Amino acid sequence: MSNPVYGKQAQTSTRDDKRPAIFWVLIVGMILFLAWAPFQAALFNGQMLDFEKPLYWALIISTILLILGIVTYYKKFKLEEQRDWLAVLVLLLPLTYVLSLISAASHYLAMNMVVVQCIYAALFIISIYLLQDRLGNKIIHNLIMTVAYVIVGFGFINWFGQWVLAGKLVGWLSQYVYQDRYTNATMTDTNGLRLTSVFQYANTYAAFLMAFLFAAVFCLMKSKSWYGKATHGFMLVPILVSLFLTLSRGGLVMLPVVFVLLLLFFKPARQIIWILHCAIAGLASISILAPITNMGLQLDKAYNGGEAAKAWGLLIGVSLAVAVVLWLVERYLAPKLESALTGWTSRKLSNLWLPVGSVVVIGLLAFLFIGTGLRSVLPENVQVRLENINFRQHSVLERLVFYQDAAKLIKDHPVIGTGGGGWATLYEKYQDYPYTSRQAHNFFMQYLVEVGILGFVIFMSFILYIFYKYIRNYIRQNDEERDSHFLYLILALSILLHSLLDFNLSYVFMGILVFMSLGGMAAAMDSKPLKRLSMSTSGFRIMYSAVIGILSIVALFAGLRFVQSANAATYAKQIMAVSKSFEEIQSAINKDLELRPTHPDSVIRLAALYKNVYDQTKKEEFYNAAIEVLNTGLKAEPYNKTMYNSKVNLLQAKGENEQAFSILENNISNFNWDNDWYNMLITQAYTIGNNAREQKDTAKEQKYFQAGLAAYQKVLDGVAHIKTVPPEIQLTRTFEVTPSIALSAGKIEFMSGKPAEAANILKNGLKDDLSDATNREVARYYIVALQKQGQDDKALYDKLIKADPKEKEQIAQLKSEK
Repeated sequence: MSNPVYGKQAQTSTRDDKRPAIFWVLIVGMILFLAWAPFQAALFNGQMLDFEKPLYWALIISTILLILGIVTYYKKFKLEEQRDWLAVLVLLLPLTYVLSLISAASHYLAMNMVVVQCIYAALFIISIYLLQDRLGNKIIHNLIMTVAYVIVGFGFINWFGQWVLAGKLVGWLSQYVYQDRYTNATMTDTNGLRLTSVFQYANTYAAFLMAFLFAAVFCLMKSKSWYGKATHGFMLVPILVSLFLTLSRGGLVMLPVVFVLLLLFFKPARQIIWILHCAIAGLASISILAPITNMGLQLDKAYNGGEAAKAWGLLIGVSLAVAVVLWLVERYLAPKLESALTGWTSRKLSNLWLPVGSVVVIGLLAFLFIGTGLRSVLPENVQVRLENINFRQHSVLERLVFYQDAAKLIKDHPVIGTGGGGWATLYEKYQDYPYTSRQAHNFFMQYLVEVGILGFVIFMSFILYIFYKYIRNYIRQNDEERDSHFLYLILALSILLHSLLDFNLSYVFMGILVFMSLGGMAAAMDSKPLKRLSMSTSGFRIMYSAVIGILSIVALFAGLRFVQSANAATYAKQIMAVSKSFEEIQSAINKDLELRPTHPDSVIRLAALYKNVYDQTKKEEFYNAAIEVLNTGLKAEPYNKTMYNSKVNLLQAKGENEQAFSILENNISNFNWDNDWYNMLITQAYTIGNNAREQKDTAKEQKYFQAGLAAYQKVLDGVAHIKTVPPEIQLTRTFEVTPSIALSAGKIEFMSGKPAEAANILKNGLKDDLSDATNREVARYYIVALQKQGQDDKALYDKLIKADPKEKEQIAQLKSEK
């Protein structure tokens, strides 16, 4: 990998400086961390037990690196300039998440986001000092590009069907390799086969590729060696082809936006070279996209070594050819353009002409590829994705609904938010129609949901200040100085802009790249002395270093404790699958709960264990223990549906039906579009109300019957509302009057002496399949409700009797009941 030219600004050491051994320990640590992190399922933000341990290990590693950074740069910890204070102010980001714990919808997810923010803060502090160092900057620069290229290569290994090779390459460092295959490096959805590489989500991989496409073009332009230019030029085609293979519309939409914005940072000659490089690589990529796509689709179905070799040959051959062409452009054309356009460069606003022209050209190309037959040169699956780029498309309309629902959530929790994971926990309460999305598909909206206006203002002020100071300094620098840290602007800008459309920063590895890049930008920003806030004495340096060190040690021990908890929870899950020993299972679960008393997975497992024993023995001690565990869990997780279901089932097993109903009724607003919740509630209302009817308790009968019918009306209202949802939106969850709901609501009216109303309700639950017991019961009550009105449905009656001859007797018995 070649080394770009590094400027003098913000570089605090020369090539001849001798660096202490601790510096090299820090560098090795950074190398190992950035090589390990991408293969931990991109360090997803800990919303599932499977993602916990890598997240907590990342906290441990990042805090160790921060301690090494403190030791390495101890003498530089002087709060004399604006840049120095950023290393302090970044701590406000995890602190806002700590503050949001007060109103956290889920303590578990909120704590995980505190962990994430601590990782980011640690890496930002390291980067702001390490990347002021010429050598440190150069090493991290090349390390980031190398890791990116490895990820791209890893993606193609999987695309070309060589899963076993991919699994063996990373199996020793990743827990997400099953049966020698890295999970979901390619994935199939309604759009077809999509490339995801290490991210397991195509849209985030597209954001990553977009960022590193422009990073590679920049490195190509700034490299001074032929092998550096060749390496970066070679990688442009694989990156662009990978971007198309993700089938990400968001990636294709944001690509020209970022392209034009970055173009503004260059002088006219460099703008022309930038455009040429992208155009040449783009044309070459499109020329091989169809065969590469088709080969991948075939190899996904059945691996063939010869076909895979052919695919690799085509990709590598075209990439080599492009690398040669781009090297020639750099070698011969670029210097001539620099010389020829000197006069143009000196003109006012000269750097705006080409960006404006590029917007026109991009618009024309978009029209040609989307609105004409030119798109036929692309693979069919890519053509379909391009055709669907419009504001009436499913994912666009769906995202707009997410944002509207997020706005409602923010309105109810405006100041400090709902804590980390707030959207994942509360979206069912605020959703406009029944969808399933634990992400708001907009990083900024989701951040606002989690930490409220206070935390959001702090975060936006932090990043906008860094961008402002960096760009201001960039304008004043010469070309050599500008190039030293421009990579970090490319990465931060690209990923953050794409995060307007998706949840890229829910992948902690992407967040690591952003915060390291922000640290790199801060290292090069225009940093003025602060006289009033200046604290440069040795005493302050000791205090500052001690405070950061103590916080690092606290975070380190917290990470170790969380890892122990995650290990215990995983072990308990494994034990429950194989052991029948109550004591063994209980001991395994309690090991986790001793570390984290409200860890949701273990709370639910322990409650289930106690319920099973209670069902078998009917001993009160196990019932009480299960209730106590669930109550403790629900204090920290007041919206956890699984815990509520466990408690309802436990109460029903004990015969505490009214308490069970109270839980269902009190939480109906939290799960507005859950058919199962309504079914349980209405069924429970009928059961309790009918028992009261038999006991001649009219007041209780009316109370529960009316509550059941009110819930049924909510179902009808929901079904009516769904009809107003734009037809382009594809519903991923059903919401309807199910046979069970219709049966319970119909029986309420039937037992209330209202056969006409009962028949109207029951009719909504009739199904053709009468082999199902519930469907037969619906038909039975419907027929009797008709007969009580002097009506009949002979065809349904005959069909029911044919399905089960015993129904004739049951109908007669039901008809005779008063």
